[in-house]
Amino acid sequence: MSLNRVSSLETFSILPNDQRSRRSSDASARSRKLSFNPLPQSWDPPALEQIHAVGAFEVPKWKRMLQVTATVFYCLFSAGIVFGYAAIKPVLKDEGAYRDVCQDGPVSGDTCVEIHLNLMFTVAAVATNVAALPVGAILDRYGPRVCGLLGSVFLAIGALLMSFENRVPFDGLLFGYLFLALGGPFTYISSFQLCNAFPRNSGFILALLTGAFDASSALFLIYRIVYEKSGGAFGHRRFFLAYLVVPTVIIVIQLTLLPAQSYKTVGELVEEIEEPIPDDDPYDQIDEHTALLHEEERQHREEVVSGIQDLLGSAKADKQAKREERKNEISGVWGVMHPHTSMEQIKSPWFILICMFTVIQMTRINYFVATIRPQYEAIFGSVDKAIELNNFFDVALPLGGILSIPFIGLVLDRTSTVTVLTALVACATTIGFFGVIPKMWSAYANICLFVLYRPFYYTAVSDYSAKVFGFRTFGKVYGTIICLSGLFNFSQSGLDYLFHETFGGNPVPVNLMLLSIGLAIGIALVTFVAVKSRHIKRKMLEEEAQTAFSTPHWG
Repeated sequence: MSLNRVSSLETFSILPNDQRSRRSSDASARSRKLSFNPLPQSWDPPALEQIHAVGAFEVPKWKRMLQVTATVFYCLFSAGIVFGYAAIKPVLKDEGAYRDVCQDGPVSGDTCVEIHLNLMFTVAAVATNVAALPVGAILDRYGPRVCGLLGSVFLAIGALLMSFENRVPFDGLLFGYLFLALGGPFTYISSFQLCNAFPRNSGFILALLTGAFDASSALFLIYRIVYEKSGGAFGHRRFFLAYLVVPTVIIVIQLTLLPAQSYKTVGELVEEIEEPIPDDDPYDQIDEHTALLHEEERQHREEVVSGIQDLLGSAKADKQAKREERKNEISGVWGVMHPHTSMEQIKSPWFILICMFTVIQMTRINYFVATIRPQYEAIFGSVDKAIELNNFFDVALPLGGILSIPFIGLVLDRTSTVTVLTALVACATTIGFFGVIPKMWSAYANICLFVLYRPFYYTAVSDYSAKVFGFRTFGKVYGTIICLSGLFNFSQSGLDYLFHETFGGNPVPVNLMLLSIGLAIGIALVTFVAVKSRHIKRKMLEEEAQTAFSTPHWG
């Protein structure tokens, strides 16, 4: 999982006509209330005491800088650590994980351990995706501080269960890794609102948070190196007890430094600027006290407007609107499903095809992360080569995510949606072919392309959802895509059985099966979007021609 990049961090809900903004853009039909909640309002009524956002100009600049720095720092140790599974898996196997439950059974001991450990990661990956549903609702209702504190508690529970997994009457490793996975989204998603602490640098802050998420998977790599250097003396029990420092620090930061409520978005700040300063009605009879109150209110409004203008910079809103309009035109499909309800969107081919593509690609991605070492052991018939490739992958995974950040934004903003989807399908197909060729150059090329494709894929899917379905239903539609895709990741246990038992330890048939299914769905998706995109463009040209023809010209 990676950051869900969209054209804006805002999701919107329709306002009554008399409350709509006067701006002529698409934003005119939307409230600019920042919302991460994927649930319909009828399912999740607002709390009695709603958390109110605060303007960044009301908080000292040094404090906002410290907030961003501290958040990026703790996200490095918490946001996506479970995706460093390939690095910690050898340590757990070396320390005898699941050996006691795999001594007797229909499946061989090594295969049994492999399936149990991979199930541990699968459950964690599913939880990371499904957690977006409750995180969004809790964040909207109670604010980022409550989310961050819950994430800290989940991380602490996970660390304790991983440490004392052999002393609990249930599968401590599975549930421990599950709680570590839940802690990530609660601490990470709640940090998105800090992009609004410095609106002019929101993209840079977003990049820092994304980089922290991707780099966090390196934590287990660092631990494995320490474990090997210590000759196994620094076991996973001692490591996870030491890790308890992380949730403790996050709790302290949440309670002493970070805001309890989210910062206002650019849209909300612009609306405050656009609200006129009230003038005294000359026909009203007002006394001296009322006049004084009006004057104080006027001065306060002027101070607020001045603070917002300093925060946003001159002409920030207009420039941003023009940039967004230009990106929307480049996309070729922007707004195609915006007028429809979320249920109509979910029933459409626009949703069904991208959801099917996301299901198969997410399964492929997480399956490769979970089985990279045994796959290459089987392909090359060499444990040493598999370890070499595994070690390279452990370093390349976080590094690839960080390096790809600036390029992903450029590609998505400057190319059409059809081009982006075509690139996704082409990359996925190339990765599939590289993954079955028994050559070291092919294996290294496969890993390099994989670590760059993974963040590109996740980001492109969220960008597609924002452009096609719109911000008004983004939480529900995108949340449904990720939730369904996460649930289908449970099929990894079946893929493990096919790999180890049905095909006798040969990963090629499973990889070719996933490659074929993904390619077929990908071609269907690209073809559908390309045809619709051309239809939309032709229709727009016809409407422009008709408008030009019907406009009277006076000679």
